[in-house]
Amino acid sequence: MNDFFAHPWWLASILLVVALVAAYVFVLLRRKARSFRFANLDVLKSVAPGKADRFRHVPFAILAVGLLLLTIAMAGPIAERDVARNRATVVLVVDVSQSMKSTDVAPSRLQAAQAAGKRFADDLTDGINLGLVAFAGTASTLVSPTPDHDATKKALDNLKLAEKTATGEGIFAGLQLIQTLNAALGGDSAAPPARIVLLSDGKQTVPDDPDDPRGGFTAARKAKEKGVPVSTISFGTMHGTVEIEGPNGGAETVDVPVDDESLRTIANLSGGDFFTASSLDELNKVYATLQKQIGYERQRGDNSRPWLIAGTLLAILGSVAALFLNRRLP
Repeated sequence: MNDFFAHPWWLASILLVVALVAAYVFVLLRRKARSFRFANLDVLKSVAPGKADRFRHVPFAILAVGLLLLTIAMAGPIAERDVARNRATVVLVVDVSQSMKSTDVAPSRLQAAQAAGKRFADDLTDGINLGLVAFAGTASTLVSPTPDHDATKKALDNLKLAEKTATGEGIFAGLQLIQTLNAALGGDSAAPPARIVLLSDGKQTVPDDPDDPRGGFTAARKAKEKGVPVSTISFGTMHGTVEIEGPNGGAETVDVPVDDESLRTIANLSGGDFFTASSLDELNKVYATLQKQIGYERQRGDNSRPWLIAGTLLAILGSVAALFLNRRLP
């Protein structure tokens, strides 16, 4: 019972409501018996307001239900609800390799990622520290985790494309930012929960093996060890292409399909979630889901307010109905 009510002993008050209902019924039956005993039945039928009798018990019934709800409110019902976090750390890790200039996602993968990232920063709970890492052949820390989300938005506007894709370096850089902040806050035990959100469109190219000491899978295992899940977003389509300069100076079209499998593996290895998005709208929905996961936590707490409101309104409604129907309070 304690799992559902903070003060379950107050539920015993329901017996008082039951006793009140029983007393009401008893008084009605006794009054009816006395009426039949002493009244002239023909006269009684001629003067009794038959239609009013149909509704004269409604006010008391409404009042009784209201009292029942108020009794439940006193018992302190408990429910789970989403509560905004006032402490957490999130590091956005964004792929800025050349494949991100593909226009299979309008206006381009990079520009869509910038727009969605800024919206995510706008919607993220104010108390959360947000940081930003960009990676191509190497990783660059652009914003250390801070509750000033405008800093991340400005940095997103200035992302520049570069060669190659070192996914592991991006994750390691994000972990380093989190560890540095945790140390400043008194160590991992005193630090708030943290998460890395990795957005990429392609397969790791540096190093070739994701299980290399600096590879993406190795970094994901390290994140798991540190208790930092990496949620990955595979962004783009299987039909993306980019124009690059060929060996003879001419333009060359290269296919740049998204690589779902490697990003799904990184999420699984780290304990994070895997998402796919092939348009700006889909990416915004993914970020909205992540914002809810990161910005809020499920907590059990007092849920008496709706019961209190409903009970009070019914008690008032019952009293008003009694005044209009019976010309007196129930």
